[in-house]
Formats: sequence, C-alpha cells, structure tokens
Amino acid sequence: MLVCQAASATAATSSSAAEPAGLTAPTPDARAWLVVNATTGDVLAHHAEDQEAPIASITKLMTVIVVLQHLKLTQVVRVDPRAAAVGQESIELAPGEEMTVGDLLKGALIQSANDAADALALATAPSFEAFAVMMNDEAKLLGLDHSHFVRPDGLDAPDEYSSARDVTTLAEDAMRDPVIRDTVSQETATISGDRTLHTWNNLLGVVPGVIGVKTGHTSGAGWGQVTAVNANGMRLYVTILGSPSESQRDNDLERLIAYGLAHYRAVDAIATDRDYAKVKLPYGLGPLTLVAKTPLRISVRLGERLTERVVAPTFLEPPIGKGKVLGRVKVYEGTALVGSRVLVASRAVHRAGVAQRVGWYASRTARDLASLFS
Repeated sequence: MLVCQAASATAATSSSAAEPAGLTAPTPDARAWLVVNATTGDVLAHHAEDQEAPIASITKLMTVIVVLQHLKLTQVVRVDPRAAAVGQESIELAPGEEMTVGDLLKGALIQSANDAADALALATAPSFEAFAVMMNDEAKLLGLDHSHFVRPDGLDAPDEYSSARDVTTLAEDAMRDPVIRDTVSQETATISGDRTLHTWNNLLGVVPGVIGVKTGHTSGAGWGQVTAVNANGMRLYVTILGSPSESQRDNDLERLIAYGLAHYRAVDAIATDRDYAKVKLPYGLGPLTLVAKTPLRISVRLGERLTERVVAPTFLEPPIGKGKVLGRVKVYEGTALVGSRVLVASRAVHRAGVAQRVGWYASRTARDLASLFS
C-alpha cells in the first residue's frame, strides 16, 4: 500500500484588519501589571513587569508547587508548633493537630492561610530556611530571574521579592497541575475540623471566565493578584502588584481583563462539515474525502491571519472504515500552533470485487487503445 505523507498550507480568512475602535489601554493604580495571552505569548498590556517587589500570599503558589513534588495529598501532617504560631490569616491550626496534605493545600490556596502554608513547608523541610532553598531552586528552574523567596507564607521579610512577569510565569506553571488548578477554582470548601474555607479571589463566580489563581496582601506588598481567564479556547493571565486597596485591585483587574479580551474574536478554526483532503483510491473507487473528527473554536487576535497545514496520504488501498484516522490538520497564528484535530475517513470504502477490478482494467485498456489510434 502506497502512502505518501503530504503537507500543504492554505491561508484562512483574516480575522480583521484593525484594532477595536476606541480601545485604550487601562492605566491601573498599581506598582506593576501584565496582561498575557498564554496560548500565543502575546503581551497585551504591561508596566514595570520586571520591577522587583514583594508579592505577599501569591508566594503560596511556589510553596504548593514544591510541596507537591515531595508529599502526597493523602499524607497526614502533624502541625509543627512553628506553623501554628504564625499570625494574620489562618485556619487556626493547633500544635500537633493532624491534617492531610490535601486539606492543608486547600487552606493555603483558597483561604490563603499562613499556618496551612507553613505546616506544609515544615512537613517538607526541617526549617523555613531549608524550605526557602527549595523554593529558590525551583525558581531557577522556572526561569524566575527577578524572584527570591524567604518565607513559604509570603509574609513581609527582607530580601523577599518577585515581579509581575515572574508571578505570571509562576501561575502558568502552577495551573499545569490539575490539583492546584481545581483548588484555586473553588470559591468555598470544607476541610477537617469542620472548617469552611472562603476564597479571597473576588472575581471568581463574578467575572465570566475567571478560573483562578491567587491573591496577596501585606502592608509591604499592597494588594496584588494573578488571575487566569479562559475564553473561547484562549487563556489570559492578568497580574497586578502593589495596588492601594482591594477594591481598586479588583476594579483594575476587570478593566485589564476586558481590555485583553477585546483584542480577540472567536472563530471556528476547524469545522466538521468541511473536506480537508481527498485521497485517491484504486479501481475507480475514489476519491475519499477526509473530514475533521471534532471542531476547533479559538480566539484570534484582530488583524492576524490563520494558516492551516494538512498532513494526509495521497493514495490508499481499501478496505477503509468510516471514521478511521488518516491525517491531521494543524492551525497556526503566525508561527504559533494554536490547535489541531485528526482527520478521518468520511465514508467506508470496501475492497473492490473481482468484477469491478476486471471492469476497471478493461475500461483503462480501452482508453489506452483509443488514445493510441487517435
């Protein structure tokens, strides 16, 4: 059976030729901010994104990343007295109390409890200093060039800092973990000790598409938050650091989210009712069309074009079942791959019978003879 993998590129319809009319970038009342389309890497708004500053409880994202590399969710932790003694936001853990890693993780991420974060850290390392070494080693692996961690809870400490760009990268890495992703999407949760947790993320359940991730506040850091938004196949990250108040932070986050989403429109990049390739078949059986098994709807930046690349065989021998995977179509925005779907046979093709093959050879011979004498 001869199968030739052939690649072809075709330009799709342009999304639009211009930016949204009257669109003006917001200027939040904050120390720094950054708006990034994580799907394509587009930076849509930014200010002092590499400036080093305290990030308060956003630090807990790094804490749980490190913890989950060493502890299992079902593992039981005996609360260290040093963790129980930490102040400010807490779930009132008692020294020696036992709680699973999973429940402590919820306390740290949903209610931003300092004692929960510290209990996790001290179950992973013998001291805060030793755990900070682990955090900073992970920061190097993630390429966080403007970050240095001192405490697992994010309370103000000398020489502790990050940046809006690093916080965004940290959040992206955290959201790759399904446990963290599920936890930060919860507005409330109940854990052991009949404790009910409530999120500090005021945009969850209020702003459409918001799925996380972490807030932070101390007197030194001000009010900060890194937010993830899912919309039309795109994930947007919006980070604000050093806002003067909680309400100002939330208001500016909403403005930046709206501004970021306004750069895109939803398009059906791959449709199931379209023929993406035609495959030749023997004995006059063809052609066989290939269609996408599932659709793809994505957000495309206004003014950008989509390009599709189809990989499929040029010739196949039957039998071929309907729905058999035979190729793939990939969609690019510029050089960035934004999605792909498999291509399948649109119909079943049975092996040609003897009579059909004999008839095909006879008709071809007749055509060849006719062309010879003409």
